[in-house]
Amino acid sequence: MNKINTDYQAQLKRFRTGFPYLEIISSATKGRGIEVLSKEEEDQAAAYAESASTEGRCKFVPASGAASRMFKAIFAGIQTPNPETVKLAENLEKFAFYDPSVFGKAPYDPCKTAERLLTSEGLDYGNKPKGVLKFHRYEDEVRTAVAEHLVEGQAYMRNPDGSVNLVLTISEEHEELFRAAIAEVKEKYEQKYGVRYNITFTYQDKSTNTIAVDSDNNPFLKEDGTPLTRPAGHGALIYNLNSLSEELVVIKNIDNVCTGAGQEITAHWKKVLMGRALQLRDRIRGYLYALDQLTATRSEASKLAGQQFLTFGIQDDPYSTEECQSLCNEIEEFLLNELCIEMPQAKNCRDRAEQLRKKLDRPVRVCGMVKNEGEAGGGPFIIRDKDGASSLQILEGAQIDRNNPEAVKALENSTHFNPVDIVCCLKDYEGHKFNLLDHVDPETGLISSKSYQGRELKALELPGLWNGSMSDWNTLFVEVPIETFNPVKVVLDLLRPAHQ
Repeated sequence: MNKINTDYQAQLKRFRTGFPYLEIISSATKGRGIEVLSKEEEDQAAAYAESASTEGRCKFVPASGAASRMFKAIFAGIQTPNPETVKLAENLEKFAFYDPSVFGKAPYDPCKTAERLLTSEGLDYGNKPKGVLKFHRYEDEVRTAVAEHLVEGQAYMRNPDGSVNLVLTISEEHEELFRAAIAEVKEKYEQKYGVRYNITFTYQDKSTNTIAVDSDNNPFLKEDGTPLTRPAGHGALIYNLNSLSEELVVIKNIDNVCTGAGQEITAHWKKVLMGRALQLRDRIRGYLYALDQLTATRSEASKLAGQQFLTFGIQDDPYSTEECQSLCNEIEEFLLNELCIEMPQAKNCRDRAEQLRKKLDRPVRVCGMVKNEGEAGGGPFIIRDKDGASSLQILEGAQIDRNNPEAVKALENSTHFNPVDIVCCLKDYEGHKFNLLDHVDPETGLISSKSYQGRELKALELPGLWNGSMSDWNTLFVEVPIETFNPVKVVLDLLRPAHQ
């Protein structure tokens, strides 16, 4: 067997030890962790998004992988009809990908329909990425998922020079398919909407792949005897996000799009979330500036004066002044009321101010949350951090200890879930890029069950992009309407009103 490198040895140990559960204080709910805006506050935030200065804006779209999960039930019905293939055949002409030259004329046989949809005998959708599949039909065109992202992006992501920056994380083998799908519409949309699209493809770094194991936690071996490694989940994309130069970044999954009829409300709420992120960014920057003025400046002046302050009995402790303590009180109240961060007891005045500064000086994210109506997805919670403070976090079901009654109670009381509707501010108050890798909690990965050529295995996933990879961020949850969340997890979702 090939030698296992040091990183893989550490990963094998992780399979044996597992990941610790986070300490859940409660679910995040309206008024305690989830902000519900009034109409006036909505409009103010949307206007702030238009007026606030930023060093570039970008839409970041995770779009890698084939659409195999989208067609799992259809694959299962290629040989023998099942309810999903029957429904597909009965509604075939309602789908944007319907083509009589491929599928023939009604009535449509469920098995033959499934075969022509998924294999090279027809559209070959079972081997293509979601981004290039035809989602929506209009009177004058048919749009793929990636085309809808271009149309949507121009509505709220324009830079002052008229550019719209779009970064797609894709698999390298799908690049030509994406380039072709974008080439069909890019110039047309640029003329129609008066914008210029800057589109970048980025790939999940293979160096972030993790080793797989068998049921005994030994390396899972391929036919040639070498260990199998796998992509480590969407958490690996924190490296891609970290490479962006833009300050304001919107994250939205490739399959979460709607037809043009629903894009007005989608664009409005994107501007609201962007505005709240920028409002939060600017308030934090104000506090950091004020702290520096009251502490660092005076402290530097004291150093220049040397021992004169001590000689004349002048106290050189800017942290203990009434002015500084008043500011710290205000910051603590802000962190608790706005971000659900309850600070631990500090040792002294200096320690208190430095703890607060550390909490403030972090990347910012504002996450839209929708009311839980049975959709799959992680949820918003208030948890206890290792440093004793509390924080807002998005947890997946696998991160919740079902043997802990308090954790189960928090899960049962959860009212909202995460649609992956996130706005990030990635630069500090002096304009420097945060190193996002410094803000990942490595203890929040996952071990999941997968298969390889029919053989069961266990896979190691890095801390999720919007879970542990953003654990040490300043986080705000804002309720958004369910109409802004229109995912296509299975092909039959395209029959929902938002996609017709």
